[in-house]
Amino acid sequence: MVYWIDERSPLPPPGSVAEEVPGLVAAGGLLTPARLDEAYRLGLFPWFSAGQPVLWWSPDPRMVLKVADFRLQRSLRKTLQRFLRTPGCEIRFDHAFEAVMGACSATPREGQDGTWIVPSVIAAYCAWHRAGRTHSIETWVDGELVGGLYFVSIGRMVFGESMFSRRTDASKLALAALVAACRARGVDWIDCQQHTGHLASMGAREVPRAEFARHVSLAQGRPEISDWSYDVAHWALLDPRLLLGDAGPGENLS
Repeated sequence: MVYWIDERSPLPPPGSVAEEVPGLVAAGGLLTPARLDEAYRLGLFPWFSAGQPVLWWSPDPRMVLKVADFRLQRSLRKTLQRFLRTPGCEIRFDHAFEAVMGACSATPREGQDGTWIVPSVIAAYCAWHRAGRTHSIETWVDGELVGGLYFVSIGRMVFGESMFSRRTDASKLALAALVAACRARGVDWIDCQQHTGHLASMGAREVPRAEFARHVSLAQGRPEISDWSYDVAHWALLDPRLLLGDAGPGENLS
């Protein structure tokens, strides 16, 4: 049977209860910043559709991007180098968090009918954002939000949530900015939750849930990151060529 909780019940650690559906650890309760904080510290995240109770998941295996393994492919490097030199093209942190969540919610996903980013999820994560726990990285072109992602930060652990793109490579640029920011702040892993070919092509891979839980336990005990702000100098941590010279032939955001 599914393990049910209410507002007063603690969430069970992954692996401590029988999982009727693989990866489904518990169901029920309300989405609040306090409950989300409890869940992420256990390696759980909410994922459910409209009309369902809150469902708490911990997949096994877990998809993670070790930031040292990030693949800045040649075409993306050229696009990024050109983007950084083009007037009107900007990367911003935490400028339009709710708009990023709304755009992620509205983006069609292959193999999914509807979205899990329902109004109650948006409200809870926006409240958590106001508390300083969730953040957005955004790609802007001529004052228009064209791509981005949002994530959770606890200690030195980053949990990637969702991304969207309205122009070619706009979400990839935001992810590259997140990797650069993580390298600058001593964050080793970005949680990607579940396998996708897109993430795998950029260096993400699956790890056993037990290994993921050990890493989360260690990383969340390290000092909190008080400053998630954009610094153009951090691009050199991905590739020094990003801040040098001519990009040459490459893709443009279109």
